[in-house]
Amino acid sequence: MFKKVLIANRGEIACRIIRTCKEMGIITVAVYSDADATSLHVKIADEAYHIGGSAAKDSYLNDQKIIEVAKESGAEAIHPGYGFLSENAEFSRLCKENDLVFVGPRPETIEAMGDKISAREKMEAAGVPVLPGNHSVASADEAVEIAATIGYPLMVKAAAGGGGIGMELVTNDDQLRKAYSSNQRRAKNYFGSGNLYLEKALLNPRHIEIQVIADSFGDAIHLGERDCSIQRRHQKVIEEAPAPALGDDVREAMRQAALKAVTSLQYVNAGTLEFLYEEGQFYFLEMNTRLQVEHPVTEAITGVDLVKEQLTVASGKRLSVRQEEVTFTGHSIECRVYAEDPVTFFPSPGTLSNVLFPRDVRVDHSIETGTEVTPFYDPMIAKVIVHDLDRQKAIEKMKQTLLNTSIEGIKTNIPFLRRVLDQPDFINENMNTNFVQKHKETILQ
Repeated sequence: MFKKVLIANRGEIACRIIRTCKEMGIITVAVYSDADATSLHVKIADEAYHIGGSAAKDSYLNDQKIIEVAKESGAEAIHPGYGFLSENAEFSRLCKENDLVFVGPRPETIEAMGDKISAREKMEAAGVPVLPGNHSVASADEAVEIAATIGYPLMVKAAAGGGGIGMELVTNDDQLRKAYSSNQRRAKNYFGSGNLYLEKALLNPRHIEIQVIADSFGDAIHLGERDCSIQRRHQKVIEEAPAPALGDDVREAMRQAALKAVTSLQYVNAGTLEFLYEEGQFYFLEMNTRLQVEHPVTEAITGVDLVKEQLTVASGKRLSVRQEEVTFTGHSIECRVYAEDPVTFFPSPGTLSNVLFPRDVRVDHSIETGTEVTPFYDPMIAKVIVHDLDRQKAIEKMKQTLLNTSIEGIKTNIPFLRRVLDQPDFINENMNTNFVQKHKETILQ
């Protein structure tokens, strides 16, 4: 096992990775920007190195500086967490070139699944269900021609996209032409590529994903599914495991499809297969070749520490758990707490005058009284995770937990989260990705 690992990230995920490393006896190296000099992940790591300015491009995306620090500190491996460099194939290659282990899949795999057109092709070849669509569109005119064969409604998507950027629902030719031009520009600006494709749209799908992890010996396991249907502007806000209101036959079929995908890719390390599910059918959406924000709900129902397994696999060892040893117990829910206005969702930076979380539940965070929440990074400041015997008990536990959580000095989305949990449709397992929009009159107030 590694003796020293550098965590190329910040915030709650850096703290979470440090926690497992310490439990495994691994020395931890933190990196930080100007804005994060006094952050919690810097305080709890064994060593910490300054890597640049507050903007992400000057620090957490500065791959050369991170490699330099890793070598200077004597780290043997780099864990990228999620976001920033976690799905950057060139950074993965850079690690290898400098005799550092990248805690994640091979760069070729990251590239193949990072491009959504390539990912569709590989999943089709593996026999995984994929939505009707095409693999590339060269012009708005060609898009209209393709739409005539697939049929509306359609999603226009950026091949290199993510986070809902470069993605738009269209229902006719005029909308398609406008969407093609606008999303091509956005995709070029955000991802450096204006390559677009079309995909048949599901109007009221659920977003269900399967957690997988595989080692270099050819062993792969799934750790069940998560329902991530509660979203705002294509961003997840509440996740749970296992997925409710899902037939056992469909549940097992999705799990096996995920394993089929992993096997076909000769995948190594942790990953997540994301699917859209509607009216008994599921379709591949994308694969995230990294640790997910919502991984704690899977850990809660399985008892498997995903970061520990990632480090184990990356060090060249076999998975410490086999498929027949994976059991699922109870129900878990995660709420993402954001530093933002609960109605307008505008960011709310500032200094925290008081921070109080209940002690009887898991909270992954990097904040404390006196922490300054800056405008430079994603506004998520904490993840609250509960686990109980069943879904109804977990909902009640989460409601009480949020009621007993105090974050003062800024605005947060906790009132929004509490209103979602109170919705009869949520309680009765009647959810899809349009949930927030459908209930905006009662949730956004």
